[in-house]
Amino acid sequence: MSTVALTELLGAPVFDASGKSRGRVREVALAPGEDHTRVAMLIVKTKDGNRMLPLTSVASINGGIKAVNSVSEWPPATNGAEGLLLLERDLLDQQVIDVYGRKVVRVNDVDLHQESVANRPVLKIGSVDIGARGAVRRLLKGIVPSAALKALLRKIPPKTIPWEFVDIIETDPARRVKLKISNARLAKLHPADIADIVENLAPDEREAVFETLDEGVAAGALEELQPKVQKSVVESLDSERAAEIVEEMQPDAAADLLADLPDERTEEILVQMEPQERQEVVDLLEFKENTAAGRMTTEYLAVPADATVHDAIETLRHFEGGVETVSTVYLLDPKGKLVGAVPLSKLVLAEPTTPLSSLTQQPLIFTHARASDKEIAELFDKYNLMTLPVVNDDGTLTGVITSDDVISLLRAKL
Repeated sequence: MSTVALTELLGAPVFDASGKSRGRVREVALAPGEDHTRVAMLIVKTKDGNRMLPLTSVASINGGIKAVNSVSEWPPATNGAEGLLLLERDLLDQQVIDVYGRKVVRVNDVDLHQESVANRPVLKIGSVDIGARGAVRRLLKGIVPSAALKALLRKIPPKTIPWEFVDIIETDPARRVKLKISNARLAKLHPADIADIVENLAPDEREAVFETLDEGVAAGALEELQPKVQKSVVESLDSERAAEIVEEMQPDAAADLLADLPDERTEEILVQMEPQERQEVVDLLEFKENTAAGRMTTEYLAVPADATVHDAIETLRHFEGGVETVSTVYLLDPKGKLVGAVPLSKLVLAEPTTPLSSLTQQPLIFTHARASDKEIAELFDKYNLMTLPVVNDDGTLTGVITSDDVISLLRAKL
């Protein structure tokens, strides 16, 4: 298997079956709907306009492109070109996402792997060149003799990203659908890594990424963004899509986000949300952000005071909240008042029939809804807490503050 650079292929002469030169390669195209790695056709600039030459009609590539048929059999490029990914237009000098390196990079060239199948050449994208080698090749092509250029390029270390680690950013919704661009590779990263990548994109590119991500993934990434960027992303989305993502966020994070938006925009999003999720967020919006009630989430693990370890495990199995809140199971009396807390680690070691009341952690640490950020941070520091329950004036459990919330508030003060 040999490798040919995209910029070496562009401008190459094209010969028909008679051996007569009919034009030059103007573009190299993929049909992502059929194969996202294999080159489907070449766009050839001829004297009669641009024509499409399927790679299945190419006999050889070395020393120019040799076709097995006549130029009259190459259809005009205006027909059926909408669903094609054009490598020069859509990749060269464009920003792409390197999901392996977790960063945004710019493409200087594309390395195409060439192999032979049934005595016909097949080209597949192997990697994108993001280093000096691709830039030098393009800069000196046609200026420096080919042999001298190749000798120079051999001295420049390659800096490439395998194609399987590349996600394309397409801002046009219609083209995203036609080209089947989903940012699926990006979606497999940790939300914090997705957030770091998104923050390095332009506003319209951020919107494009959040339009393609699954709602749950998008929600996790949105929570990790800087507040200004977070706000910008949500304002760029239509209210229905924004609501789908906000519904998947932790209620406290969703409330903080909506509180920063204009009232009209907040109302538009709330109207689109499901009733239960909407009510949770609306309740939290009533509290000041720099208080315990403003920091807490309403998703937590709680069982009756007379529950057993088995009961707690069953509750855990069906819990749909975030992983940040599952470190502790809270015990409530019949009126919903907080009477105990059991660390998750104790459940693992206890028999299923063990009453949870015998495993409670002492002393029972909690805070009131009006407690300040300073008081919250001091409790987490003093008792090395993972979660901190929040109660109202009559002792009813209303929410839980998690350690990541405290880290966020401390970082904001740095």
